[in-house]
Amino acid sequence: METQRRLRATVENTIEYLPVESLETIAERLGVPPEQVAKLDANENPYGPPPTVIAALATLSDLHLYPDPDQRRARRALAEYTGAPFDRILLGNGSDELIDLLLLAVVEPGDDVIVPVPSFGVYLSRPPLFGARVVTVPRTETFTLDLAAIEQAITPRTKLIFLASPNNPTGNLVTPHELERLVRTGVLLVVDEAYYEFAGTTLQAFTDRYDNVIVLRTFSKWAGLAGLRIGYGIFPPHIARALWRVKQPFNVSVAAQAAVEAALADREWLMERVERIRRERERLYAALLRYPFLRPYPSEANFILCRVHDGRAHELHAHFLRAAIVVRRYDDEWLRDDLRITVGTPEHVNRILEALDTFPA
Repeated sequence: METQRRLRATVENTIEYLPVESLETIAERLGVPPEQVAKLDANENPYGPPPTVIAALATLSDLHLYPDPDQRRARRALAEYTGAPFDRILLGNGSDELIDLLLLAVVEPGDDVIVPVPSFGVYLSRPPLFGARVVTVPRTETFTLDLAAIEQAITPRTKLIFLASPNNPTGNLVTPHELERLVRTGVLLVVDEAYYEFAGTTLQAFTDRYDNVIVLRTFSKWAGLAGLRIGYGIFPPHIARALWRVKQPFNVSVAAQAAVEAALADREWLMERVERIRRERERLYAALLRYPFLRPYPSEANFILCRVHDGRAHELHAHFLRAAIVVRRYDDEWLRDDLRITVGTPEHVNRILEALDTFPA
């Protein structure tokens, strides 16, 4: 009892975001070697980073020194890649850290954060830790934004709206028309483009025209660097200045900053792998349509969300596990009948389809 009183009530009562298990943990639980597991639950890139990134990391000689707190070389590379001004770019220990920094800089206790649901669980779990109230606004049946409902949910206490494009886990985009309409509310809009490279379309141009639009991205998906935790954002100048004041000085490691430079210098290698994944996404989607117990949703990301009929999503999840295939399942009110399948290699797609062929219809 005494220990509990030392903790803030928001920590005691928060709904924890549950990450996926590591490959080693899954393999141990299934009793198989790690290389036999098709890990398709976290939208990781199965091809990994370019060999040039591995080589760059192997030759680092200054690991006894702190990283550049200003992230200058990595930010210059990102400015060249994105076309965004150098002084509006900031790197984080994953885009998750940038979300926390935004909440730290922007919200006061009692403020509201709007999240169209379903969406990325971090948007729901983190704001309460900073004293904010999460206001969920259901999406339409096809997972598009309900713009009227979002506008109706806005109050003088609304500080942020989180918009993922493509949205995780539904795979659909925020359209320029939708963003243009929400910009007019004056609320700070956080557009999370974690899967931008797979979609090939961006809303970044809005960051040049409006001072209430932020774009976040990551190297975890397209660049195969999830293990190094590298994200970045393109911010309005006043937000960027605030984040430099509140971020930890050495928040992005020497290795992560070097990996950014090396990955961006080998974009051709990376984009060829991105294109492979896009092709497998289309093959998998077309194949999933043939199963009468599934309803796959079109996706612009490196995953496909499937509705499993007759409440059998968890049954199908267990069926995949018996074949050493791990996909993402959900227990929340919006997605309990759905599974999200990461698009992997051709072999991964073949294994998914073979498992589906033996699932009782």
